Amino acid sequence: MKESAVPAEGERRTRVHTDILAPGPAQAMLGLLDRDPRAISEGDPLPLGWHWLYFRQPCRASRLARDGHEVRGNFMPDVDLPRRMWAGGMLLSPRPVALGEAAELRSEILSVTEKRGRSGRLVFVTVGHTVLQGSRPCVEEEQVIVYREPASPSAATSSGTGGDGAAGRESGGRPESAPEWSETFLPTTVTLFQFSALTHNGHRIHYDHPYATRREGYPGLLVHGPLTALLLLDAAQRHNPHPVRQFRYRALAPLFVDQPIALAGQAASAGADGSGPQPERIVEAFAPSGAVAMRGWVT
Repeated sequence: MKESAVPAEGERRTRVHTDILAPGPAQAMLGLLDRDPRAISEGDPLPLGWHWLYFRQPCRASRLARDGHEVRGNFMPDVDLPRRMWAGGMLLSPRPVALGEAAELRSEILSVTEKRGRSGRLVFVTVGHTVLQGSRPCVEEEQVIVYREPASPSAATSSGTGGDGAAGRESGGRPESAPEWSETFLPTTVTLFQFSALTHNGHRIHYDHPYATRREGYPGLLVHGPLTALLLLDAAQRHNPHPVRQFRYRALAPLFVDQPIALAGQAASAGADGSGPQPERIVEAFAPSGAVAMRGWVT
């Protein structure tokens, strides 16, 4: 593994977006989850992670790459690998984000790391984000995006993981006992369309079946990594009497449209995530095969 040099503090690639956090996107997200959109309104705290519905920046059509994302080299580094996936990250909430108020999103590239997996080269880009209201941090976040080589000819008939999953397979720390709670969510094509619209995500793997299957080698349309993370966060919050303040998660394998996602949670075993203070709960999203697609730790 090798890591590129991160520029000096004054030279880091950064950007700042501002937005008025109107209730509309949050209400639409409640509708996507099949809940009453009127349950959230101006002045309410925004659930952790739901800032992903805001700070959307329009992009000229000529600045879009073949995959539907903005071309690299402006903010995201100019990585020479075609396939992009959400690999994991961390969310921390020092204080709630208030709906109806102005907010600022400060972002910077923290690191660029390259390694070789079973499917070839992988480049991991870690992006730091801070959401502020009144100059006070409300959300501190790290996102890890992975770029991968083109799909091999055999990938289209495989499970779609390309041999590495979204962030590399791992199995340590999974509780062996029965979960304390479990539920199921079915992502339909409408679900993926709505979430793409809500997050201003033009990535074609979520709506363009020929592109996802023929160009990127997946067996079908992919469920957004951020959507899976929000499903886990939402379920964890509803099954926990205390507000969720921290969430660490790893994407391990893709999930696909029209295939039910099983969500489950329970107390984490000691040292489950191998880093930081001991989290209180572990939450997982399972593919129909029973494989863990995403694992998270909730504090």
